[in-house]
Amino acid sequence: MKLNHGLHLAYCTNIHRGETWEETLDSLQRHTLAVREQVCPGQPYAIGLRLSHRAAVELTAPPVLLEFQKWLERNQCYVFTINGFPFGQFHGARVKEQVYRPDWTSPERLAYTNRLFDLLVQLVPRGVEGSVSTLPGSFKEFITSPAQERQIRDNLWRCVEHIAGVSERTGVGLHLGLEPEPLGWFETSAETIRFFEQMRAEHPNDSRLSGHLGVNYDTCHLAVEFEEPHQAISALRQHGIKISKLHLSSALKARPTAEARHALAPFADDIYLHQVIARTADGRRLVYRDLDAALNSPAAFADPAATEWRIHFHVPLHSPATEFYGNTSGHVLGVFDLLQADPSLCSHLEMETYTWEVLPPALKNRSVTAQLVSEYDWILKHLTARGLASAR
Repeated sequence: MKLNHGLHLAYCTNIHRGETWEETLDSLQRHTLAVREQVCPGQPYAIGLRLSHRAAVELTAPPVLLEFQKWLERNQCYVFTINGFPFGQFHGARVKEQVYRPDWTSPERLAYTNRLFDLLVQLVPRGVEGSVSTLPGSFKEFITSPAQERQIRDNLWRCVEHIAGVSERTGVGLHLGLEPEPLGWFETSAETIRFFEQMRAEHPNDSRLSGHLGVNYDTCHLAVEFEEPHQAISALRQHGIKISKLHLSSALKARPTAEARHALAPFADDIYLHQVIARTADGRRLVYRDLDAALNSPAAFADPAATEWRIHFHVPLHSPATEFYGNTSGHVLGVFDLLQADPSLCSHLEMETYTWEVLPPALKNRSVTAQLVSEYDWILKHLTARGLASAR
């Protein structure tokens, strides 16, 4: 949906199942339009589209793409951003670290992302920029040699060249957002800055890099890293790194008491990776690959009164804190404060709570449509209070 100051807000459709284009369109028809009717009926409605590799290939067929363009027009919908992080199946089977495959060392990841831009430029409305978000190069465990590191940078540069070419031919502003994530190849703002500096050293004074490659700033991920939005975003901007998109979501946080660990156990699922970063009173960081590893490691809760856990589990923004665990919605509000101070920070906002199917029952006591409407209500309330959206 269109907000004040040229901002656009959508929810990411990766919350719904859909690996083929037929399944993806069915989810849009059944779920997205239902949300739209409660959020902004009769007004242009933005879609944060998730396309698997298979769906993207199928949508590339001219008759299929034309029919989708007509569907968007009939329903007063538009696409301004695509989530290009998950390449393959994202629901109903073990994803975990496989969400990073194929990574940016591979030609498959490059071809897939280029295809997403080829599609996006035919969907984005006139006068609106288009963004695609992607993984932070790879998963840390996958990268074991300098040759792989160089391949990541080389493939990303080829993608930048492709994006620049598409943008020049069409006149549409396009950018790719690399998404720092716990245990990603780069996960903190400092690691992200170092990666961009390497890219710039290899392509000095080339404006295509700053114009078409940026960061997809995920508020859940950076909160898990114990970063503060003012410091992280200021550092990125001071180094001339574009904020391509803002992913709006909260992480879990808790003091790892016995009661809290019991309450957190239902969040340990077999589908997604839930990295845990524990910070002790003296500032030390303990990093766990998944929630079950932290729950089973005595070192992770040796001093619960002086230790805080941040858990990579995207919880709905409107979810209240409980007696045993809270959330990092304060990080989202800190980003909104920065956006209020400078609306030009980033025009693409996307809600990204994809964990609907694996939420514990206590957080899944409503339909997915009602859940999404509540997230919109939460976000729009806080954006309106800052003058970034108008009261409905």
